[in-house]
Amino acid sequence: MTIRKIARMGHPVLLQHAQPVEDPKSQEIRRLVADMVETMIDANGAGLAAPQVHEPVRVVVFQAPPERVPPETEAEEAFDHTAPLTVLINPRIEVLTEERAYGWEGCLSVPGMRGLVPRPTRIRYSGLDLEGNEVSRDARGFHARVVCHECDHLDGILYPQRMDDLKDLIFETEARHWSGDRPSDATKTESAD
Repeated sequence: MTIRKIARMGHPVLLQHAQPVEDPKSQEIRRLVADMVETMIDANGAGLAAPQVHEPVRVVVFQAPPERVPPETEAEEAFDHTAPLTVLINPRIEVLTEERAYGWEGCLSVPGMRGLVPRPTRIRYSGLDLEGNEVSRDARGFHARVVCHECDHLDGILYPQRMDDLKDLIFETEARHWSGDRPSDATKTESAD
């Protein structure tokens, strides 16, 4: 396993549509996934998409461990926000509700920044694992947010492009100032009509 260099916002690999994986069981894909997991863990990320490590293919890895779930989210909703370490090859997302929730997101390709991003509150995702088996799960809350964020990378989209207002793009070092000033922004929801 190798810790790979992470592409940063502005690099062309992050702007393109990733190509489908033809053989999810190939040794090349297994090595890529092992490197992605190692890189994600080393960088303390919740997820990583192949384009972020300079590979323009449709592969994502993610996890939503309990310690990464925002505490205010877990308290207000009764469902499980967590997800085990998951590999998705050629993922697909089906949005199950028009309801959107705002949450602060960061990205290993946009280091040191956070942005307030609306995302669907319920999704179903599917794809293949490393054995070529179908994976399909329903997700809500933080789990859904992580999956949507990582799959956006496969279509050349970074989270600032999903934001409603760039005034809500801040440096992590300034986040403590916003937590007391705008608590309702992080939890507000909207319906797409």
